[in-house]
Amino acid sequence: MPVRRDPRSPFWQYRFQIRSRKFFGSTKKTNKREAEKVEAVERERARALIAQAEHARTSLKLDDVAGRYWTEHAQHLAGASDTWTYLGFVLDFLGKDKLVTEVTDDDVAKLVAARRSHRRKDGSLISPWTVNHTVTTLRKLFTRCKLWGVRFDREPKWSKRLLKVPAERVRELFDDEADKLDAVMRDDYAPFFAFAQMTGWRLNECVTLRWSEVYFGTRQIVKLGKGDKRITRTITKAIREILWPLQGHHPEFVFTYVCERSEHSRVKGERYPLTYSGVQTEWQRLRKRSGVVGFRFHDYRHNFATKLLRHSRNLRLVQKALGHASIKTTERYAHVLDSEVAQAMESMESAAKLRNKPAKRLKAV
Repeated sequence: MPVRRDPRSPFWQYRFQIRSRKFFGSTKKTNKREAEKVEAVERERARALIAQAEHARTSLKLDDVAGRYWTEHAQHLAGASDTWTYLGFVLDFLGKDKLVTEVTDDDVAKLVAARRSHRRKDGSLISPWTVNHTVTTLRKLFTRCKLWGVRFDREPKWSKRLLKVPAERVRELFDDEADKLDAVMRDDYAPFFAFAQMTGWRLNECVTLRWSEVYFGTRQIVKLGKGDKRITRTITKAIREILWPLQGHHPEFVFTYVCERSEHSRVKGERYPLTYSGVQTEWQRLRKRSGVVGFRFHDYRHNFATKLLRHSRNLRLVQKALGHASIKTTERYAHVLDSEVAQAMESMESAAKLRNKPAKRLKAV
């Protein structure tokens, strides 16, 4: 019997077994004919689930796929905390029990629409960049499933669902702004922010720096950065002056802070390693105290690149320093060379005027 009545519920229930696996639940229907249609859909869904699971050796429920993706890969990425957040949005919106093979292009469109209405803590709408990252996180689940052997008859049209993102601005730190930040900087955080400014590294690359990655003997810092790419920095005189006094504060991590009040097993006055979220919080407070507006932590990286290009006049050198895979990404800083182009144009125009200037006739003797 495909469906049956449960005296404790007004709805018809379905219960069946496929390859020793039992499936049961409510059809949410009070009409038997409609309940039988629901049961037929659930039976087909169960067959697809079993077939795919046997082939891929994994559950295809979004919750299980996300869990395996996190365990095998995502938790080891530089932006793991952000990925965790994006996965949460995906699961909450689409449902943890939804099969990844059932996610349609329409589902993705609705996800984008929902995310566009979300707001930050300050009340402003989240950026198109953040919306797109939610979509690409879902896309990564599809990509991971393919590695496990899952086949998709039809995938969402990912590129059509991504929002247009304005070109990232390049923001430079001016001298008076640097002075304002330094004037209200906490002493325990000062080495960290100075290091970020001197190296141009990303927040996570700075905050996770370990002593095992610092080689004073060879004057180099070597670690894994974004995308598990090897990144290096020469320990210049200025960087050495930042790092050398920090030895002994912590056996593993370079940058620490002094706890200001005892809570969560932390003791006031003791030093603890900086965290990603902790730095973000302190950065917001620092900007508020200093009155510096429109300057993000990531702008330290832009500031580094801008000043390096202005000094070196070498775009390829800046590309290497920032670890960009493509020179096109580095070309955002090319505006720094506008003055050099202007000088060349003025020089060309001056030379042209000299060539076109009529020669003076010599007076007859």
